Amino acid sequence: MNLSGNTMRRNVAGIGAACLFGGLAVATVAAPAAGAQPADQCSASAVSGTVSSVTGQARAYLDAHPGANQAVTAAFNQPRPDAEANLRGYFTANSGEYYELRGILAPIGDVQRNCNITVLPGELVSAYNTFMAG
Repeated sequence: MNLSGNTMRRNVAGIGAACLFGGLAVATVAAPAAGAQPADQCSASAVSGTVSSVTGQARAYLDAHPGANQAVTAAFNQPRPDAEANLRGYFTANSGEYYELRGILAPIGDVQRNCNITVLPGELVSAYNTFMAG
């Protein structure tokens, strides 16, 4: 998993907040661009439903995987280099958990690409993109 280039603390805060506390919200719902998914799939209601569903699934996943939950939670208060190294180490050693969590979070990226919108608050965009990139 390559997490260099962005600060892990921001990544952890973003993903942790999204997963642990359901803090994801639809921050920006721009009008879909030409060629985007049909309007009903890109409506504020549909997008909000996707984000809410992903948040609930991620929270449940971390609740059921105490090691991942502990690693993410611990990184909140760690210096950036330590948080990055510790999370990289955890998810490298537990790659199955990384891929499962990545799969849970994937619908957010799908909505953003398919509807040509941004659904995450600015501080979570970098964390999400870095986590999904591996």
